[in-house]
Amino acid sequence: MFKNFIVTISLIALIGCGSDNGPGYQEPYIPDPINPIVNPLTDVEIMDLTQKETFKYFWDFANINSGAARERYHPDEPSLNQNVVTTGGTGFGLMAILVGIERGFISREEGVTRLNKILTFLEKATRFHGAWPHWIDGETGNVIPFSGQDNGGDLVETAFLVQGLICVKEYFKNGYTEEIDLSNKANTLWREVEWDWYTQGEEALYWHWSPNYGFSINLMLRGYNETMIAYILAAASPDYSITKNVYTNGWANNGSIMVSNTQYGYPLILNHVGSPQYGGPLFFSHYSFLGLDPKIVTDQYANYWNVVVNHTKINREYCISNPRNFEDYSEDCWGLTASYTRNSDGSLGYSAHSPVNDTGVISPTAAISSIPYTPTESLKVMHYFYQHKDKLLGPAGFYDAFSPEYSFWVAKAYLAIDQGPQIVMIENYRSGLLWNLFMQNEDVKNGLNKLGFNY
Repeated sequence: MFKNFIVTISLIALIGCGSDNGPGYQEPYIPDPINPIVNPLTDVEIMDLTQKETFKYFWDFANINSGAARERYHPDEPSLNQNVVTTGGTGFGLMAILVGIERGFISREEGVTRLNKILTFLEKATRFHGAWPHWIDGETGNVIPFSGQDNGGDLVETAFLVQGLICVKEYFKNGYTEEIDLSNKANTLWREVEWDWYTQGEEALYWHWSPNYGFSINLMLRGYNETMIAYILAAASPDYSITKNVYTNGWANNGSIMVSNTQYGYPLILNHVGSPQYGGPLFFSHYSFLGLDPKIVTDQYANYWNVVVNHTKINREYCISNPRNFEDYSEDCWGLTASYTRNSDGSLGYSAHSPVNDTGVISPTAAISSIPYTPTESLKVMHYFYQHKDKLLGPAGFYDAFSPEYSFWVAKAYLAIDQGPQIVMIENYRSGLLWNLFMQNEDVKNGLNKLGFNY
């Protein structure tokens, strides 16, 4: 998350959304004829496998009491933090369950039952002016402090959750009675978020509010990172909406968000917080766009398809050029984003990997979740991961991070915020499911209109 990223750094041709046999499959995977490790899969098979295995994180390994997404899952220590539910990751999980229904991993009835369980838990969980905290106790629904003063509402995590709630609302709105009830419950939950409260009466949104510490963290949502979705949802809110000036002067910094920086021939377009030359971790171009379709949204600051595609290609080109000469960085093995990492003593840590914070650690979610932006390139990396499945493929999909540099060190663990974008973005590439659901919502349309977007 960007909060972690702050700690870490200071502590084009338009490609359409593909179908299974559509754009993006012009160059089928060809295994290494000299040293194939395992029998290769087709492109469709590797997407099927990745979605099905990753889905298990949100289905088989969810918090037992609430059904919501655990912050993390360590297969070797399955009880570790088992009651720490993550708000944003749960939003990604709601989307993943919809994919699971569509792909036949579960029945529609099973999905409705699990979603009702999660939404009932969210109804009872502690909220702060409508916003959920970053972490929730899956047993009690009480806040688990994320840090010393972060024991209240987390607006960005809430925005990720709301993105999922809106997709649930749209998916079931024309179903049978129980489905319509579920749709209405999701709609009510998101509409209760008091987005305007989180402005402090200023022309900007702020990340946190605590009943004990107020706005003392004072972290404004500004610049290109994962926070764009919070402004769009705040504008879309029927009862607690923000003005366009909050977006213009807050996130866009009164136009200063635009930059003319170029790397490897690709314009960066917007000022990436903490990395204005190369672009930040790739999650900057994932989290806000799980529901928001960058192919079709533009405003006075950017064509967002160009933003996300260029960001991804710069990240990829950096890995291929490999200025630090890390082992295996190549067209087959790239992708820097926030994930688990290898500490200097070999222990497990966390870092927002990017070209300005490159430690030789590749995060599978980076390239996999970028598949709508770089389909051929991302599929090539997915095949590389599968060729190393004996090391990289675990009980809930590909493990969170690895490094060939250190005798193929692997973080045999998972994070909700890394697993969720994989299954969701593969589906957006294949069918546009979550993009279509989110973008058809009337409140979302009103918010985009209010902020001056074309779509």
